[in-house]
Amino acid sequence: MSTPQQLIAGFERFRVRSFENTDAQFHDLVQFGQTPSTLVVGCCDSRVDPALILDCAPGDLFVIRNVANLVPPAENQGHYHGTSAALEFGVRILAVQHIIVLGHAHCGGIHTLLEGGVDSQDSFIAEWMRIADAAREQVEQEFAGADIELRQRACEQKAILVSLNNLKTFPWIRERVEQGLLTLHGWYFDIERGELLGYNATTLLFETL
Repeated sequence: MSTPQQLIAGFERFRVRSFENTDAQFHDLVQFGQTPSTLVVGCCDSRVDPALILDCAPGDLFVIRNVANLVPPAENQGHYHGTSAALEFGVRILAVQHIIVLGHAHCGGIHTLLEGGVDSQDSFIAEWMRIADAAREQVEQEFAGADIELRQRACEQKAILVSLNNLKTFPWIRERVEQGLLTLHGWYFDIERGELLGYNATTLLFETL
């Protein structure tokens, strides 16, 4: 467990190891701004840091993190759209060339969705996880009677596909995909096996990258 004091000590180590020794890199990031080519929609799970998993340097990735790495469909209801706003910034302002929806094994949000652990009408989590209802329904039909581990893994991967489809409901994403300026990817990190899988639209399977 990291306490605030431990985090401050970590920052001091960062300054010596990563900032002061690579000052030019951060100077360029300040002077020229960020120009990441890839946007990652990842889970806020503390075990799944996209920059750490993919061994990236500062400025390499534009990262959006939320519960269960979900992308909502484009809509104008409600008042606050954090994920949608970040997508718009990454695509329309930064002009990223790739969007990766990065799901992972043992996702607490997907587990909650499958088990119905949050059913309160005023729960932010329950409302948010309804985005993946289609994935849950598919799993219940296709994997009826299977054990929870198999059903969860299937749902985690199907939720990635739901998010990929929802990305295309944003007109400025769909247009760039059609123009060949933007490519969408569905990746799955198996935290237990240490494997990275990617969705193959031809075989309709998640395959080792």
